[in-house]
Amino acid sequence: MGFDLQTLLQQHAGHVTAADPDGVAQAFKHIVGEHPPPTVASGIAHALLSDQTPAFSQIVSQLFLRSDTGLRTELLNLLLDNVSPTMLSALAGSVGALFTENGHPHLSAEQIADITPPQVAEIAVVAQQHNVGIVERVAALFARHAEVFNGLDSSILKVALGAMAQQH
Repeated sequence: MGFDLQTLLQQHAGHVTAADPDGVAQAFKHIVGEHPPPTVASGIAHALLSDQTPAFSQIVSQLFLRSDTGLRTELLNLLLDNVSPTMLSALAGSVGALFTENGHPHLSAEQIADITPPQVAEIAVVAQQHNVGIVERVAALFARHAEVFNGLDSSILKVALGAMAQQH
């Protein structure tokens, strides 16, 4: 079930707002509802890596700001899964103990309140350098929480939609 991005945007042109002048958020919401999570995740991953969008770390920082505490916790624990001991030590200095009994890094919901967007961006940079699949894992997370991703700038959504359109 393919779709033409331009046609879809024209269909949603009547649903424009000041924040979404092209109806892109409405189109994204529509497409997410019609496509399986792997397709949505693939489009999101493309947007996270595209040279037409801000850097992965900046988008992740924006997603963090738009997320509730539970999703923030899930995102950061996903990112921390493969970062260096140095990064973990630096972060632990600002939020406290990071490790579970089995030695794996894990942030609690309470610790998330102390994490700043610049720290999230820094963690994302390090995670991207040390974990080949992190972009796809973050994309899969936000495919399940597409309403958060949908709040990003329309230029990011257009790249994601374009990638999804090319898959079909």
